[in-house]
Amino acid sequence: MFVQNKLNQMRKLSTTEIKRLSIDQFKSAPKLNLTLILENIRSLSNIGSIFRTADCFLIKKVYLTGLSGKPPHRNIQKTALGATRSIDWEYQKSSLPLIDQLAEQYYKIIALEQTDQSISLMKFHPSADLDYALIVGNEINGIAQETINRVDKAIEIPQFGTKHSFNVSNSAAIFIWDFFQKVDSVK
Repeated sequence: MFVQNKLNQMRKLSTTEIKRLSIDQFKSAPKLNLTLILENIRSLSNIGSIFRTADCFLIKKVYLTGLSGKPPHRNIQKTALGATRSIDWEYQKSSLPLIDQLAEQYYKIIALEQTDQSISLMKFHPSADLDYALIVGNEINGIAQETINRVDKAIEIPQFGTKHSFNVSNSAAIFIWDFFQKVDSVK
Protein backbone atom coordinates (compact mmCIF):
# COMPACT_ATOMS: atom_id res chain seq x y z
CA MET A 1 0.00 0.00 0.00
CA PHE A 2 1.29 3.46 -0.94
CA VAL A 3 1.23 6.01 1.88
CA GLN A 4 1.81 9.62 0.91
CA ASN A 5 4.12 11.60 3.16
CA LYS A 6 2.27 14.87 3.79
CA LEU A 7 5.53 16.68 4.64
CA ASN A 8 7.15 16.00 1.25
CA GLN A 9 4.36 16.67 -1.20
CA MET A 10 5.50 16.75 -4.78
CA ARG A 11 4.71 19.73 -7.02
CA LYS A 12 4.46 19.54 -10.77
CA LEU A 13 6.79 21.97 -12.57
CA SER A 14 5.37 24.69 -14.77
CA THR A 15 6.57 24.89 -18.38
CA THR A 16 8.75 27.91 -17.53
CA GLU A 17 10.43 26.00 -14.67
CA ILE A 18 11.39 23.14 -17.01
CA LYS A 19 13.80 25.49 -18.84
CA ARG A 20 13.54 24.08 -22.33
CA LEU A 21 15.99 25.19 -25.00
CA SER A 22 14.91 27.74 -27.55
CA ILE A 23 15.18 26.62 -31.18
CA ASP A 24 18.34 28.74 -31.58
CA GLN A 25 19.86 27.18 -28.45
CA PHE A 26 18.92 23.73 -29.71
CA LYS A 27 20.52 24.37 -33.10
CA SER A 28 23.84 25.34 -31.48
CA ALA A 29 23.81 22.69 -28.74
CA PRO A 30 26.13 19.67 -29.02
CA LYS A 31 24.23 16.75 -30.54
CA LEU A 32 24.09 13.08 -29.74
CA ASN A 33 26.22 11.05 -32.16
CA LEU A 34 23.10 9.54 -33.73
CA THR A 35 21.26 10.24 -36.99
CA LEU A 36 17.92 8.65 -37.90
CA ILE A 37 16.79 7.28 -41.25
CA LEU A 38 13.04 6.75 -41.54
CA GLU A 39 12.49 4.35 -44.43
CA ASN A 40 8.97 4.25 -45.89
CA ILE A 41 7.16 5.20 -42.69
CA ARG A 42 3.51 5.48 -43.72
CA SER A 43 2.01 6.93 -40.54
CA LEU A 44 2.40 10.67 -40.26
CA SER A 45 1.75 10.37 -36.51
CA ASN A 46 4.69 7.97 -36.19
CA ILE A 47 6.91 10.41 -38.09
CA GLY A 48 5.85 13.27 -35.82
CA SER A 49 6.43 11.16 -32.73
CA ILE A 50 9.93 10.22 -33.89
CA PHE A 51 10.72 13.90 -34.52
CA ARG A 52 9.59 14.73 -31.01
CA THR A 53 11.76 11.99 -29.47
CA ALA A 54 14.69 13.11 -31.66
CA ASP A 55 14.31 16.64 -30.29
CA CYS A 56 14.22 15.40 -26.68
CA PHE A 57 17.58 13.63 -27.09
CA LEU A 58 19.38 16.15 -29.33
CA ILE A 59 19.58 13.86 -32.37
CA LYS A 60 21.84 15.20 -35.15
CA LYS A 61 19.49 14.80 -38.08
CA VAL A 62 16.46 12.92 -39.37
CA TYR A 63 16.34 11.64 -42.93
CA LEU A 64 12.95 10.79 -44.42
CA THR A 65 13.07 8.37 -47.34
CA GLY A 66 10.76 6.63 -49.75
CA LEU A 67 7.07 7.07 -49.07
CA SER A 68 7.67 8.73 -45.68
CA GLY A 69 5.66 11.93 -45.34
CA LYS A 70 7.42 15.25 -44.93
CA PRO A 71 6.81 18.31 -42.78
CA PRO A 72 4.96 20.64 -42.69
CA HIS A 73 2.06 18.17 -42.99
CA ARG A 74 -0.44 18.95 -40.22
CA ASN A 75 -0.60 15.32 -39.01
CA ILE A 76 3.17 15.29 -38.53
CA GLN A 77 3.06 18.68 -36.82
CA LYS A 78 0.29 17.54 -34.48
CA THR A 79 2.52 14.91 -32.86
CA ALA A 80 5.88 16.61 -33.41
CA LEU A 81 4.76 19.69 -31.45
CA GLY A 82 7.23 21.92 -33.29
CA ALA A 83 10.17 19.49 -33.30
CA THR A 84 10.32 19.68 -37.11
CA ARG A 85 11.62 23.24 -36.64
CA SER A 86 14.39 22.29 -34.21
CA ILE A 87 15.61 19.03 -35.75
CA ASP A 88 17.60 19.20 -38.98
CA TRP A 89 15.86 16.99 -41.50
CA GLU A 90 16.06 16.12 -45.16
CA TYR A 91 14.05 14.03 -47.60
CA GLN A 92 15.71 11.59 -49.99
CA LYS A 93 13.86 9.38 -52.44
CA SER A 94 15.86 6.25 -51.55
CA SER A 95 17.73 5.07 -48.47
CA LEU A 96 20.43 3.30 -50.47
CA PRO A 97 22.48 6.27 -51.77
CA LEU A 98 22.08 7.93 -48.37
CA ILE A 99 23.47 4.87 -46.59
CA ASP A 100 26.43 4.80 -48.98
CA GLN A 101 27.04 8.53 -48.38
CA LEU A 102 26.92 8.15 -44.58
CA ALA A 103 29.16 5.06 -44.70
CA GLU A 104 31.72 7.10 -46.66
CA GLN A 105 31.61 9.58 -43.76
CA TYR A 106 32.46 6.68 -41.40
CA TYR A 107 29.00 6.33 -39.88
CA LYS A 108 28.16 2.92 -38.44
CA ILE A 109 24.88 1.95 -40.10
CA ILE A 110 22.41 0.11 -37.88
CA ALA A 111 19.08 -1.46 -38.78
CA LEU A 112 16.51 -1.76 -36.01
CA GLU A 113 15.14 -5.03 -37.36
CA GLN A 114 14.73 -8.71 -36.57
CA THR A 115 17.17 -10.64 -38.75
CA ASP A 116 18.97 -13.97 -38.59
CA GLN A 117 22.06 -12.07 -37.37
CA SER A 118 20.56 -9.32 -35.23
CA ILE A 119 21.87 -8.80 -31.73
CA SER A 120 19.90 -7.82 -28.68
CA LEU A 121 19.78 -4.13 -27.85
CA MET A 122 21.04 -5.14 -24.41
CA LYS A 123 24.29 -6.39 -26.00
CA PHE A 124 24.83 -3.31 -28.16
CA HIS A 125 27.46 -0.93 -26.77
CA PRO A 126 27.88 2.23 -28.86
CA SER A 127 31.00 4.34 -28.69
CA ALA A 128 30.86 8.04 -27.92
CA ASP A 129 33.66 8.47 -30.48
CA LEU A 130 31.75 7.11 -33.51
CA ASP A 131 28.79 8.40 -35.48
CA TYR A 132 25.80 6.11 -35.95
CA ALA A 133 22.85 6.11 -38.34
CA LEU A 134 19.80 4.17 -37.18
CA ILE A 135 17.35 2.94 -39.80
CA VAL A 136 13.74 2.26 -38.80
CA GLY A 137 11.35 0.84 -41.34
CA ASN A 138 7.81 0.55 -42.56
CA GLU A 139 5.13 -0.35 -40.04
CA ILE A 140 4.08 -3.47 -41.98
CA ASN A 141 7.13 -4.65 -43.93
CA GLY A 142 9.96 -3.28 -41.80
CA ILE A 143 13.25 -2.35 -43.47
CA ALA A 144 13.71 -3.45 -47.09
CA GLN A 145 16.07 -6.38 -47.66
CA GLU A 146 18.25 -4.33 -50.05
CA THR A 147 18.73 -1.87 -47.19
CA ILE A 148 19.51 -4.65 -44.71
CA ASN A 149 22.19 -5.85 -47.15
CA ARG A 150 24.05 -2.54 -46.64
CA VAL A 151 24.04 -2.18 -42.85
CA ASP A 152 26.89 -2.86 -40.45
CA LYS A 153 24.68 -4.35 -37.78
CA ALA A 154 21.07 -5.26 -37.06
CA ILE A 155 19.71 -4.78 -33.57
CA GLU A 156 16.46 -6.00 -32.13
CA ILE A 157 14.65 -5.04 -28.96
CA PRO A 158 13.97 -8.05 -26.73
CA GLN A 159 10.28 -8.88 -26.49
CA PHE A 160 8.56 -11.40 -24.26
CA GLY A 161 4.85 -11.28 -25.06
CA THR A 162 2.69 -12.59 -27.88
CA LYS A 163 3.39 -9.79 -30.38
CA HIS A 164 6.40 -9.88 -32.67
CA SER A 165 7.09 -6.15 -32.88
CA PHE A 166 6.69 -2.75 -31.29
CA ASN A 167 5.20 0.26 -33.01
CA VAL A 168 7.96 1.95 -35.06
CA SER A 169 7.89 5.19 -33.06
CA ASN A 170 8.05 3.21 -29.81
CA SER A 171 10.95 1.15 -31.18
CA ALA A 172 12.82 4.29 -32.17
CA ALA A 173 12.20 5.83 -28.73
CA ILE A 174 13.41 2.72 -26.89
CA PHE A 175 16.56 2.56 -29.01
CA ILE A 176 17.30 6.29 -28.69
CA TRP A 177 16.87 6.22 -24.90
CA ASP A 178 19.12 3.16 -24.61
CA PHE A 179 21.72 4.71 -26.91
CA PHE A 180 21.64 8.00 -24.97
CA GLN A 181 22.13 6.21 -21.65
CA LYS A 182 25.01 4.11 -22.90
CA VAL A 183 26.86 6.94 -24.67
CA ASP A 184 26.24 9.44 -21.86
CA SER A 185 27.59 6.99 -19.28
CA VAL A 186 30.99 6.86 -21.03
CA LYS A 187 31.43 10.65 -21.24
